[in-house]
Amino acid sequence: MAEKSFKKLTGVAVPLGALYTKENPSIGEFPDLIPFAQFCKKAGLSIIQLLPVNDTGTQSSPYSGLSAFALHPIYIRLKDIEGFSKAYENDKAFKAAYDDFTKTAAYSPRYDYDYILNTKITLLKMLYDLTPTGQTGEPEASLSTWIKENSWVKTYAVYKNLKWRYMQASWKSWQNDDKEITQEQITKLWAAKKLKKDHLFYAWCQMVADEQFSRAVKQVHKLGLLLKGDIPILMNEDSCDTWTNPEVFNQELRAGSPSDFDNPAGQNWGFPTYNWKNLKDDNYSWWKNRLKTASAYYDAYRLDHILGFFRIWAIPSCDCNALNGHTEPYACFKAVDLYELGFDEDRIRWLSKPHIPTKAIEDITWNHETAHKVLELFCNRINEEELWLFDKSIEGSRQLVDDFSADYDYSATDRFTRLNELVDKEAAEKVKQVLVKYWSDRTLLEVARNKYIPLWTYGQSTSWASLNDNEKNALTELFASLEKKNLKLWQKQADEIFTAITKSVKMIPCGEDLGVSIKCVPETMEAHNILGLRVIRWCREWNEEGQPYIPFKDYTPLSVATTSVHDSSTLRQWWEEEKESVKAFAEANSETFGIENDAKELAQQAFTPEFAQNILKASATCASQWFIPPLQDFLYLEKSFWLEKAEDERINIPGTVTKFNWTYRMPCTIEALNDDETLIERVRSICRNRLSDQAR
Repeated sequence: MAEKSFKKLTGVAVPLGALYTKENPSIGEFPDLIPFAQFCKKAGLSIIQLLPVNDTGTQSSPYSGLSAFALHPIYIRLKDIEGFSKAYENDKAFKAAYDDFTKTAAYSPRYDYDYILNTKITLLKMLYDLTPTGQTGEPEASLSTWIKENSWVKTYAVYKNLKWRYMQASWKSWQNDDKEITQEQITKLWAAKKLKKDHLFYAWCQMVADEQFSRAVKQVHKLGLLLKGDIPILMNEDSCDTWTNPEVFNQELRAGSPSDFDNPAGQNWGFPTYNWKNLKDDNYSWWKNRLKTASAYYDAYRLDHILGFFRIWAIPSCDCNALNGHTEPYACFKAVDLYELGFDEDRIRWLSKPHIPTKAIEDITWNHETAHKVLELFCNRINEEELWLFDKSIEGSRQLVDDFSADYDYSATDRFTRLNELVDKEAAEKVKQVLVKYWSDRTLLEVARNKYIPLWTYGQSTSWASLNDNEKNALTELFASLEKKNLKLWQKQADEIFTAITKSVKMIPCGEDLGVSIKCVPETMEAHNILGLRVIRWCREWNEEGQPYIPFKDYTPLSVATTSVHDSSTLRQWWEEEKESVKAFAEANSETFGIENDAKELAQQAFTPEFAQNILKASATCASQWFIPPLQDFLYLEKSFWLEKAEDERINIPGTVTKFNWTYRMPCTIEALNDDETLIERVRSICRNRLSDQAR
């Protein structure tokens, strides 16, 4: 792929599934990149940035990958498969099924992920059964060669066939012989004659997807454009990779983020963390192979959540929220360090173990004796005090919520049965909520035996509030010493990883570093020539009075700037809903908007194509190496391409799981874009503005 270039370029970001052509109204597919690239070429755009296109199974989120290597079969164009025409002409069942599919999956502003995926798999299987491989169970020469060149597909095919046999259930619920499996056993299954035809179907689908994607990429390059991919840092816990590479992943921990203003309980994303020690011992081969596979298509790649390479927020899998999480890696102190500060064993227990007062439950039961009986189900009383400690059998807050506790404690069913006998349903729910709250009521977290760190929210704990000023100061100094050690650990880990993986391919590395305020992150990214991300509406001096926008000339050159991202509102929705931010932007770019003192009045006006052009033109002057807004923000240059409601034009709403998310479609065909000279000229003028600014 392309050598690293530091020329200022303008591009466009779009989910592949969003592309829409007259020939293909159902969902964007690999071949649709070709006419879209033709539009980009006309408009002066130099980069096409895609969301991840790997197989995600039943999940519509492209960041919930079932494979780090396999392409998503949903993006295969059926009509381009060899043998399609013959099947359509001669096989009545196939023709009827295909016609029904095209009719049912007609264009819609949001596509039906489940229907399209399930129906496409059925149609792909029908086409496969008509091939020599599908009929004999022996691979044709082309497929055999492709499998040899892509050996990962053998494991993937065995995994997918097992998923089908288990009706898509998580591999964690499979029978032990299938759940806990060695590479030798996988190889044996792959070679099993009675399963060969089924396994080859999944390999054939991947070969077809690779051929279609590769042809499209070739045409993109022929037009002189770069293609930028997206590599999610994490893998779904139900993925083929976590199933077959247990040494790479830590199934005892889940990735997420700590408590903040918007998420008081933090976020638990449900993805397992990495075992970086094992990866390092293997010279990061899994990551290198992942990037090598991606480099067959991409000139550049975006590393999602790049902070996770420095440190990840790791949450015990037995917890239901992120409050008791910790960073991985982490620096810690031991009991002896606390002894030296004057804390004895009882005080250490007070700081590190939740203490539940009887009154917390009695306020729910309104009966002292009942409160004791409830607490006895989960806790042990401290002597004759009205304080209780969680029983040693309680390993995480999930065991305090009966929906999950049976995974960890087989007595849980009896425990909650007895709870429901003691109190009514409403009271039982309140008891659970209180117990979960107390599970995180501690100053210190004992991550491993005699390894202590401060809980992220220690300042809100009962034990911290009970300390005197001298004790708080002593612990604060101890915590501060950990922070310095942590920074060194995090920088060392990221430096080792980036040294190994970014140099293993020629693709240009980019990193999603939004909201990161850790000093070592930008320093390390710069050392490895990794482009950061700058979302213009969030590029402000947040600690200064008025929180002014950072001047475009002061942007870090080693960065990718954009007006919106897939998890944010679009430019239009931002203008309509965030008036203070719009006003501040107008004030910072008064010359662009042709105003002097009436920024507030301008911000109150309705959004227009002219405002969109002003924002994009001004933003294009930023010092960032690349400027890559989403397609929607470019389409605002022509009002005929707007949907009725701005909120319908966004890609994802974080924190929600709905059919709306990740299923955005373009509001017009690519043919319409290619024919719209007004839009093309407006986009071209923005690209010219960027190039002329570079020349100055």
